[in-house]
Amino acid sequence: MSANNCRAVKVISNKPLGLSSPGEEIVELKLEYPDWKPGWRAGQFVMIRPVSWPLDLVWGRPFSICNADETSLTILFQVVGRGTARLLELKEGDEVNIWGPLGNFFSKPQNRPVLMLAGGMGLAPFCGYVDTHPQPENLKLFFAHRPPLENYPYKGMAAKVDVEDIRETKPSDIPTIIARVEELVKEYAEKDGLIVACGPHPFLKTIWNAANKYGADAELSLENRMACGVGACLGCVCKDGDDHHTQVCTTGPVFKANNLSLED
Repeated sequence: MSANNCRAVKVISNKPLGLSSPGEEIVELKLEYPDWKPGWRAGQFVMIRPVSWPLDLVWGRPFSICNADETSLTILFQVVGRGTARLLELKEGDEVNIWGPLGNFFSKPQNRPVLMLAGGMGLAPFCGYVDTHPQPENLKLFFAHRPPLENYPYKGMAAKVDVEDIRETKPSDIPTIIARVEELVKEYAEKDGLIVACGPHPFLKTIWNAANKYGADAELSLENRMACGVGACLGCVCKDGDDHHTQVCTTGPVFKANNLSLED
């Protein structure tokens, strides 16, 4: 996918979810569907830059595809800086430039248990994963988060698949999350399941360590910062299993755990 696949689409809706705190809102942005052919896959991402942005906001922003249908594309984002704060200002009918779908995607094996591990905003790609998986009865979601569940599109997923969550409200919750993640990775390794994961670096490193320890089949989606999304700027490199640098936007964002190095 090249940057030439850039299209201008209009905003359908843009609303904070739940009881998000001002300045830290978790937002559901719905855009017109860009009429992608042949389509999109869960785990891929898009680059978004509103037409109205001034030149001091040069680069677009990368976001996982949360979900999409024939009429709309849904993006989930949290206000964490200047760019996302400006995204929150978008109104119905505003135009944004969007290029994608970019990157690779999660596997969807049939007749095999799948464990989805999501940390915070890493929940986003699993909304579409659940809706497009041919056997959702084989899926389980474990979700670690800080804001209340009401701030995420969690309820709809809970109606379709087995779910479990732990909310981090104090430092002592972190060892509990780590221990539970390791238990689940061990369980799915022993029953030849697939593990798919997305979230912040410390969360993914916990999964990476456990997957290596137990020989689990795991796919990790990295959340590295990006500027172009198409391999031109070299701003999103990570290290592969041979300790070589590779670009997340073009060779990822989804990597097999045994083909990745998350050592600090």
